[in-house]
This record gives sequence, C-alpha cells and structure tokens, in this order.
Amino acid sequence: MRHLKYLAFVACLGSLSPALAQNASKSLTIDDLVTWQRITDREISDNGKWVACKMEPWEGDATVYLYAAQGQETATFSPADKFAFSASSGYLVVTQTPGKSTVDSLKILKTKEDKMPMNTLVIYSVAGKKETIDSLKTFKLADEADWIAYQRGRKDSTLYVRSLDGSKTFQFPTVTDFQFAKKSGMLYYTSAAEGEAGIFTLNPEKGSPALIKEGKGVFKQTTFDEKGERLAFLCLWLSEHNAPAKEIATRGNKAFPAEWVINENGMLQFSKSASRLFFGTSPEPRQKDTTQLAENRPNVQVWSWDEPVQYTIQNYNKEKDLKKSYQAVYNLGNGSIFQLANEELPNIQLGNEGDAALALLSTSRPYSLSSMWEARTRSDYYTVSLDNGERKQIAQADYGRFHLSPQGKYAYWYGETDSCWYTIALAEGKRYRLTTPESFPAWDEENDVPNHPYAHGAAGWTANDQNLLIYDRYDIWKFDPTAATSPINLTVNGRKEKLSYRLEQLDKEARFIDLGKPQLLKGFNETTKGYGFYNARLSAPAAPKTLLAGNYMLRSINKAKNTDDVIYTMETFQQYPDIHYSTLAFKKSVQLTHGDKQQEGFIWGTAELVSWISLDGRPLEGVVYKPANFDPNKKYPMMVNFYERNSETLYNYRMPEPHRSTIDYHLYNSNEYIIFNPDIRYVDGYPGESCYNCLMPGITMMIAKGYIDEKGIGAQGHSWGGYQVAYLATRTNLFSAIESGAPVVNMFSAYGGIRWGSGMARSFQYEHTQSRLGATPWSSPLRYLENSPLFTMDKVQTPILIMHNDADGHVPWYQGIEYFVAMKRLGKPCWLLNYTGEPHWPMHMANRIDFQRRMFQFFNHYLKNQKMPKWMSEGVPAVEQPFELGY
Repeated sequence: MRHLKYLAFVACLGSLSPALAQNASKSLTIDDLVTWQRITDREISDNGKWVACKMEPWEGDATVYLYAAQGQETATFSPADKFAFSASSGYLVVTQTPGKSTVDSLKILKTKEDKMPMNTLVIYSVAGKKETIDSLKTFKLADEADWIAYQRGRKDSTLYVRSLDGSKTFQFPTVTDFQFAKKSGMLYYTSAAEGEAGIFTLNPEKGSPALIKEGKGVFKQTTFDEKGERLAFLCLWLSEHNAPAKEIATRGNKAFPAEWVINENGMLQFSKSASRLFFGTSPEPRQKDTTQLAENRPNVQVWSWDEPVQYTIQNYNKEKDLKKSYQAVYNLGNGSIFQLANEELPNIQLGNEGDAALALLSTSRPYSLSSMWEARTRSDYYTVSLDNGERKQIAQADYGRFHLSPQGKYAYWYGETDSCWYTIALAEGKRYRLTTPESFPAWDEENDVPNHPYAHGAAGWTANDQNLLIYDRYDIWKFDPTAATSPINLTVNGRKEKLSYRLEQLDKEARFIDLGKPQLLKGFNETTKGYGFYNARLSAPAAPKTLLAGNYMLRSINKAKNTDDVIYTMETFQQYPDIHYSTLAFKKSVQLTHGDKQQEGFIWGTAELVSWISLDGRPLEGVVYKPANFDPNKKYPMMVNFYERNSETLYNYRMPEPHRSTIDYHLYNSNEYIIFNPDIRYVDGYPGESCYNCLMPGITMMIAKGYIDEKGIGAQGHSWGGYQVAYLATRTNLFSAIESGAPVVNMFSAYGGIRWGSGMARSFQYEHTQSRLGATPWSSPLRYLENSPLFTMDKVQTPILIMHNDADGHVPWYQGIEYFVAMKRLGKPCWLLNYTGEPHWPMHMANRIDFQRRMFQFFNHYLKNQKMPKWMSEGVPAVEQPFELGY
C-alpha cells in the first residue's frame, strides 16, 4: 500500500519581518501553545506536480492541504488524518475524521462505541472531482496502480475493490484480511463467506479472482513477493502465478530441530528475486498445568547472580520472548529447507535482500552479564549458507557491531575499543583493517564520557560492494574494502572549512551509492551553525558545489519519485518551518504553506551565539534568546535551560508546544524573559563540577551585559538536565528558583536501580555513559558522594519545583521522593508534581498543559514577583484534588 506517514517534521522559508516584529504586541499564552499548528506530515506526488501536507494543533482537529507546484492551494480537508497520492499522481486519498469536539461531547454523554461517528474516505482527483465514501472501517491503496480496497461499517465485512476513477468495482463478502502487492496492483483477500471460504488473489485489471486455497481456516502471515506473482501463508503454503497453493513444510520436517514447529509469529517474507522464502520456527510452546489452581501455585521470581540476562530484562521481554522465532529458509528452485538461526545463534542478517549466498548469524548471550556495567557487549559471529545451511565462525567475543554490505560480500564494523574500521570478506573469511587511529580520525573527537568514542558512521556502499564510504567529523572518504589501495577524501574541503558533509539519500529504495551520478549532501558549518545543500560528484575528489546555504537550519528534504522536484524545509528561531518547493538545482523556490502567519501580532524572539571561557580554561559557546522588542536599558529576568551541548541548535525554530519536560522558549521570550542555553563540557568523574565550571562564568558573562535582573534568574532542566540544576542549587544561591524534572540526586541509590522502561540495571550509566562517574561506588565512593546533591541539601537556599512521575521507567521515582523529603525535612520551600501513571514525562496532553501552567506560575512568582498561586501557597489536599486545581 502507499506509505501513510505519521512522522512529525518541520518545513521552510518565511521569516518574521522587521515591520511585523515592531508591530507585535501580544504575549503568547499557554492556550496559544496548545492550538499552535505544526506540519506533521507531507508528501510530494511521484510526478512532482502536487504536494500535500497535514497541519495539526497539539490539541484539536488536523487539516490536510493540497498544493500545486506553482504554489496554489487547491483543496483542503478537515478534520483529516491519513493521506496519500495514487501511483499515477492523479488522485489524493484522504481519511476524514469526526471533529474532536463532536467526539468529546458524545463521550460525555456516554455514547456507546457502536454509535460513535466513523471516518470518511475521500477520493479527490487533482482535476477537482471529489468523491466521498462514508462509514469507513479500513482501506489500502496500491503502490503501483490506481486501485483502492476498503471496508465500510462496523459489522459489514464486505471488501470493495475499485479503480480510483470508479470505472471498475468489485465486491467480495465476509473478507477478514486483504493486501496489495508492493510492486503491482495484485491483491489477495481471505474470505469466510459460506461456500466461498478460502484465500484468493485478484488482478483487478483482469477481474477474476483465483482460488489459492479453499477452506475456513485461519491464514496467518500472508505475504506476496514484490510483484504479486507468489503468495505464501502459514502453516507453510506457497502459490506461484495464481496456481492453487501447495504445502511446502510441516511439523516434524527434518530440517527443523526436534520438537520444533513453524512459528505463527515469525515473519514470512520473500527474497528480492522471490527465489527464497524465509519463515520462523521455534520450540513447541509449553502448556500450563491445568490440573492445578493458579492460586495454589507460588508466584515468585528467582533472581540469580550469574544469570546471563538480568531477570528484570527477562521479565520486560517475556511476552516478546514467548513469541520469539528463529529464521529458516525454503529455496524455491530445488525445494530445499534449512534452519538458519537457532537458540544459540538467534540473530540473523540477510545480504542482498535475501538473495546473497551467505547470511550473518550472531549472539551476545554468553557476554550479556558484563553488559550490565560495560554499556556495550561482545558478540560471536558466524556465516551460514542459504544453499546448504553450513556455518563458519568469523569472530568471537568481538565488541564490534557487524553489518552486511548490500550485496552481502562483506561484513563491516567500527571497533570502538581501538577506533578502527574493519571488513571481512565472507566467502574467504579474511579480515581487513581499513583504518588506524594514526591514519584516519574515525571517532567522535568531542567524546566526553568515560567510554570508547563512537564513530561518525558510514555513508554506504557503492555498486557491487566495490567501495565503502565512511565519514570522519567533516568529510566523506572512499575505502577499498580489502584495504588494497589508500583511502580517498572525496569532499576535500570539509575539515579545512569546518563543514560537516553528510549524504542525503533521496531514493529511499536505493541499495547503493552511484558514484557516476551527482549526489546531494547536507552540510553543517561548525563556526556559523548554519546549514546548506551541496552538489557532489563523488567519482573523484572535489569540493562540493554550494546549492543553498546560509544562516538557517535545513532539516529535511523529499524528492519526487520520477522527477527532480523536491520539497524541503528551512528555519531559524524566528522563521516558521514552512514547506518550499523547488528542483534539485535550488535556483527558484516556491513557498507552499503559511504557518508563519500564526506569528502575526505576537512578540517573538531572537537568537544569538555567545562565547566565554570555563573556570577550568575551556572555550565554550551558548545561545541567548531575547524578546523581539528587547531594550538593552531594561532589566530582564533570565531562564537558564540546558542539557549538554546545544549551540548547534542556534537556528532551530523550536515549535511552540506545551512541552512534556522543558520550558517553551517562545512563551518565555514573549513574556519578557531572556533565555540562556549554554554548552556544558565534562571531565570524567566530575559531572556536577563540570556543569558548575562551565555554567557559572557563562551566567557572569550574561550579567555583565547589563540587562539581566540578578535577582530574577531561574534554572530549569529535565532528567540529566534535572540532575545538573539540582546540583547547582547546592553550590550557588544565584538562582531565585529552580525546576528540576526527573532528577537523580543520590548516585549511590541510583547506581543500584533498574531502568524499568527496559529492565536494564542502571550501573552502566554511571560507570561508562551519561552520568560520567567512570567508576563503581566501592572503587570511588567520593565521586558518588561529591556528585550527589542529596548529601549537601542543607546548603540549598533556592525554592525548588520537582516534577517526577510514579511510572518513570528512566529515572527511579524514588530519586524525586528523596529530593522532596530532604527539602521538606530541612524546611525549605519545595513542591513535587507527580502525574500519576505517567512515565519519564507527562504524555497526556492535559497533564502537559498543567505542567506548563504550574511551572510558568512558579517562575513568574519568584522571578517577576507575581502573586503566588493557590497550589503553591495553600497546596491541593488529596480530598480536594478531584475538584480543585489550585491555579
């Protein structure tokens, strides 16, 4: 079916003009954040002539807009949800939804689900003809043909298949499942109709369904090959060219281990050429003892000190593991079946989209125990033949994460422990080292955690696995995978000009990088923080040609399938990310959307880069955000908000939003706050001290500018940022108020905790990653003591607002409780917000709005001397909580 996207994104040009800024008079409110429209989906038609997007508020009804390439808005659909262009680009298909206010009012009236309004399907011809189909239950659109299949009504299971122009229509009763092939208009459907039960295929152009298998059985994991010429389903049956299906594997097949069965949860898929069919097997599921009452069986967990996988991880993954399958293959040419993966080697990677002779098997289970504290794990790797099932070991206890080249000729990986790139030629089993630390800086040169640095990554492979393209910090390098020739810097000027080039893969189905064709690169300028698009011919070393570059952020680009037309996005802190249309030459651009009009009348803000020197002598950068009507002769309250390093986000628009964990920059600028976001650089073992050393001279630099109210400085951070502001409160009384979200305040107890969102023990975080202590509590107890705010809480003189939720799976909720109890015991002003049942941050929109409202009131009181709200002055007792919000 056509891809119906859900990913949020940001778009392009439309800056806030000086006149607009001068005439602005309104301050943003939290209600304005809730209704702020952002572009959450977009698509360009395959012929490049049409663009559709969805504009959606944080709470309320979304609208889908259709634009012609010249910029005209030609149609709107509201309220709406999913949309997609047809294969011919002649139609836009949209799901229209009932309005939120209508649905809410019906829910208040306790309307039953079967009486609630349903969606409507709109088939819109770009020529202007609109057709609607009501009571829509579900639909699927063919990728490569102008056909649609849908079902209507809650109880009716009739399948309607029709051409988008309406000239051909088919109906099939009592259909339980259906799907189009990826690369054709072929459709399968499963019917439970009396006398016609079975699974069928249909070529809508020819019109007559073909019976593949008769019967009322449940057909699971039904899948086409790409062209719809072969169909497979469980338990394992195969149909070729619409012929009746034949069973190709059953229980007890000699290829499977004893007592193993075909697993209905294993993914059934064809290789690219459809010469192989992959499926899952597993041990036969165990059955519960039904002769014993459940209440008579003890309900106990047994945790063992030497079990390879932490019990909490086992428990977290239990449901998934109960369905786990191990891949096997059926070769269509000779009918052979081989078990590829098993319990000892459960992980598999297929080369050449399943058509390579060898696959890659791996396991990390023997080394899982040490991953609890190492923050990485070793693995064993084997090749396995898809033609005869033979295995060969190629690596043991290796920290590298092996990947397969597109054709499956090589495994390749970056070795974090020695900062080198490697390959293995799988046919020969021969290993090659492509880089050395002396010859190629592959690693993150700014790594500041007590762990081996990560690589900058790889751009991909050229045709036939001939070359591997690898990134350093700035440039793209071409490597011979057998290290027979010296690497070549293809982009030449990146490091010299501090331009970081990265390949934009515009063809989402491309399997390799064609060096004979021009490539689009996106570049980031480390000095200016601006972005650009560049044209590069990577067949020979040369500086990429600038197409579009400047002091803005380029966040995303999409190309039409059959033309060089693109839609792309550009933004600054002032400039809304509207969608622009152009060609890959970027010589002329047309603005399509106008989300920038929302800013009219509001006091906005500006962003500027600042620099200073840390207390331990390191140069630092940060971003200062000022109100658009900034007066250097006034004194402004200042919010300090940070995480780690954010200066590279200088040109982020920062979409207005009732955020789940941070202040909204536009809201605070609009209400005459200045915001300071400094970079923090860390020294292993001293995260709190590092924060203090970086931040305090930055604040001093800001105060020296003369427009900061020294008695009106607040700080806000969440998670790692929440820890840092909690630490700062024990070291300085500079802040008038601090909001600390989901913080760690006791690194001793946090070290021994569990990340319930994954079941992982937290020790790795303190020894090797973000918490940066680089040691255990018993090897360096002073580090844990000195970096834990809890043990110097008596020094805190700052009012604190804590937000920590009781279902937090990242940071143990008891960290927030320890913080609150200590402050309460010391008689210091402190409030704790617990959004019950919420995770690391409030997800429910009503809770996000509430959090923003209370945090804004908290800072307005302490930084701007506004009246203390009731929830702060009197509290909200438990018996009043259902009735009183205390705003």
